[in-house]
Amino acid sequence: MTEALVSAAVAVAASIAAFTNRVHSRINRVHERINCMDQRIDNFEVKIVSNYVAKVDFERALNKIDNGMNRLDEKLDRILMKNG
Repeated sequence: MTEALVSAAVAVAASIAAFTNRVHSRINRVHERINCMDQRIDNFEVKIVSNYVAKVDFERALNKIDNGMNRLDEKLDRILMKNG
C-alpha cells in the first residue's frame, strides 16, 4: 500500500513539474514576443521622429515664411508706389 502511495505521490509531483515547466515555457515565449514588439515600436518611433516635424516647429517655420512674404509684399508695394 505504501508503494502505491509513493508511486502516486511521485506521479503527482511529476505532473506538477511538467505543468510548471509548460507554463514557464509559455511565459518565456510570451515575454520574447513582448520584447520583439517593444523593439518594433521603438524602431517605429525612431522612424516617426526622423520623418516628421512637431506641430509647434512647423507652425514656427510657417510663421517665418509668412513674415518674409509679408515683408516682400510691402517692399514690392513701396516700389510700385514710387514708380507708379
